[in-house]
Amino acid sequence: MVAWLITNLITWLVARGSVAGDGSEVAYWSTAGRHRWDSGHYLSIAETGYEMFWCRDRYENFRDVMCGNVAWFPGYPMAVRAVSATGLSYEISAVVVTEASLFGMFAVLWWLLGARLTWATGLTLAIGTVFPGGIYLHAMFPIATGTLGLLVCIAGVKRGSGAIAAAGGFVAASCYPVGAVAVGMLLLSAFFAWQRDTWPIRFAKAGSSAAVAGCGVLWAKWLMWQATGHWDAYEIIQKSSYRQGDLRQPFEEMRKAYDFPFSDWYTPEGNLPWLVEHSLAAHRAQLWLNTAFVLLVLATAAIQFLRNRRLDVEEWAALVLTVAIFLLPFFAGAAMSWYRNHAQMFAGLILVRRMPRWIQVSVLAVCTIQYAFLGAMFFSGVLV
Repeated sequence: MVAWLITNLITWLVARGSVAGDGSEVAYWSTAGRHRWDSGHYLSIAETGYEMFWCRDRYENFRDVMCGNVAWFPGYPMAVRAVSATGLSYEISAVVVTEASLFGMFAVLWWLLGARLTWATGLTLAIGTVFPGGIYLHAMFPIATGTLGLLVCIAGVKRGSGAIAAAGGFVAASCYPVGAVAVGMLLLSAFFAWQRDTWPIRFAKAGSSAAVAGCGVLWAKWLMWQATGHWDAYEIIQKSSYRQGDLRQPFEEMRKAYDFPFSDWYTPEGNLPWLVEHSLAAHRAQLWLNTAFVLLVLATAAIQFLRNRRLDVEEWAALVLTVAIFLLPFFAGAAMSWYRNHAQMFAGLILVRRMPRWIQVSVLAVCTIQYAFLGAMFFSGVLV
């Protein structure tokens, strides 16, 4: 609860420093302040379901590509639709789902950290309040819900519960394409989890939970097929409109992500607040920070393994997920959205508790500064 309140307070302060004029408070507390490009697609799925059409059929001067909302997964929109049944608007329902998911993330992380307050766990939770890319954990996006699914999946593996692990993996995979890394982690879990069972049962548990988690993707494709008549609707629109769908050279994609000219797309007019003026290229520092975070997680896991000849089950799971989440956007070609994907490396905080205190404090300081700059980029409308 405390961590959730603190991260909301910090984000509100960032919003205040990012919007000029007397209406700065509204930027965070209004639904409009949490709405960015893809948010509209998620809301449209929640309200009316999926659709796909040739752009020129509706927009005469549009280029000859596919339009629609089948490039976005249904887990989050369906949760928004369920909450909206209470009578809340879709926009408010989206914020409720996001913030409830974020609260759940901190609750599950607290349990995974041992539910005991120490310097190590306290600093880990503090880093979580300003986690790299964490501004999207407050937005109308499925990042928080999908990350909650990943943490529940880890909790299920730790408890030895295939049902909990599968449920978490299903949520993660149905919310966001990157969430499908849960399937791979569950398959590998036969080698580091379910250790009270014989090898055949370990493989059976790992395989069955991975299969159920993978059904999150199949559910998404089924809904798209029901609405469009195409099983490959997702692939069609990705290839037609976004030129994605094939494997990319990851280092080249990293360079594209680093050089992407967000501020050329949109720069706020008038006298910019200091925070916004100095944040227009904050995604570059974000990439360095995310890379450093992954390397620290890898180094921590290696040191723990060499010292103890083992890692805890949840640490193996977090390690696999963190590395996979970092790499996947660059293999898929996500030059405009990798920083959202990387916010799901939140699972790596399970290993942060093992870092020396001076490293934890250093990471906290750097993350706090970068959170302010990336948040300013978001609230000023520069970041998509």
